[in-house]
Amino acid sequence: MDLSEQPEIVQQAFAFVLQGWDLAKGWLLSPAAWSQFAILILAYLLAVLISRKLKPSLTRLFTPADDQGNIFATARRFILIFLPLIMPLLAYGLTGLGESITRSIFGSGEVIAFGKRIFLFLAARIFVTDIIKDGFLKLLGKFVLVPVAALNAVGLLELATTRLDAMVVPLGNLSFSLLFAIRFAVVGGIIFWFGRWSNDQSSTFISKQEEMRPATRELASKAAEIAIFGAAVLFLMNIMGISLTSLAVLGGAIGVGLGFGLQKIASNFISGVILLLEGQATVGDYVELDGGEAGTIVKMTARAAILETYDGRWIVVPNEDFITTRVVNYSDSGSANRYEAPFSVSYDTDINLVPGIVEAAVAKHSEVLSDPYPPDCELRSFGDSGVNFAVEFWVNGIDDGRHKFTSDVLFLVWNALKENNIEIPYPQRVVELKGEIRTTSQ
Repeated sequence: MDLSEQPEIVQQAFAFVLQGWDLAKGWLLSPAAWSQFAILILAYLLAVLISRKLKPSLTRLFTPADDQGNIFATARRFILIFLPLIMPLLAYGLTGLGESITRSIFGSGEVIAFGKRIFLFLAARIFVTDIIKDGFLKLLGKFVLVPVAALNAVGLLELATTRLDAMVVPLGNLSFSLLFAIRFAVVGGIIFWFGRWSNDQSSTFISKQEEMRPATRELASKAAEIAIFGAAVLFLMNIMGISLTSLAVLGGAIGVGLGFGLQKIASNFISGVILLLEGQATVGDYVELDGGEAGTIVKMTARAAILETYDGRWIVVPNEDFITTRVVNYSDSGSANRYEAPFSVSYDTDINLVPGIVEAAVAKHSEVLSDPYPPDCELRSFGDSGVNFAVEFWVNGIDDGRHKFTSDVLFLVWNALKENNIEIPYPQRVVELKGEIRTTSQ
């Protein structure tokens, strides 16, 4: 068949087909090839049989009790994840034994070597589909590991890498091969995934250190994050053979960018570091800013603080606002706050008895503190309808959301006044009529 007028890719594809056909005919007509096929089938059947016998025993051996959470139990659970790989890896090992036998007898082992690569491909596919749970790693395995294993199985991996290495991508004064770009993306993705995982583990560990102040924990978490990803960048550049001296140019460009377009980001980042160092506002504090934003700080990032209001909304406040504006920190994480509950009594009341009655009633509330001050009932004014009082009390936390301190205290005041027959007045008016009142008869 004359394909000289066809495109080069068609000619190459046809050449590969011819090579595969010649190889298949050689295998079909060779006694050594038939023996290797038999060994492959035998290795596969033995691997299936052994794996079926081993899996239940290994599952019982490595399954810890549900209430165990130590490092050994975690390691045993981790080993259980890889049990689906037993069959293809056993087949690969048994095939390797068969390959050594056929090469010693027939002096060849191409068929059985092809079978070994097939079993590796099956192991890679099982690893991606059944073992990997992380979305990014599963995506990487699906589009990188499995295709590489498939190319290796059919013997085209070396040819594919050679072609990719020969394809040069120009980028200004720089140029790199397509193979280098793929390796850079894969290695970089794995390194930064590992960096993200390490950062999650370190953040979880630091958050459990109750003896540390919340601000110190946040600062330690951010420092660990910066250190981990900084090391990841340097490690990636070192692996890919990129000179670290080239960072000087990049650092200069970043410095210019910070000086012009990124100064707000830099300001917020530095403000965040200052907040974490000073600890004047940290996670768990209830704060109110000059701009009217108010809520509990639930998260502090490198750029902003996240406030959660009592109606469930999240407000993103730049860190710079905590430094440059007035911030009222009610410190919902433990400091005491003072509130007052106003009320009135009738003018017919002996007002000298009111403070003692009300203070004793309010002191019974489980959340009202006696330190720094016990409940204090004060006479405020003589109103139009009654005598106005207010009881001041101290509590831990904010009188909002899940806490209803003022409401509870007013209930206590109402009940105490009722028990002592003290009337709570309502507005009364005296109407004076002047002149003669005339009536009309029907």
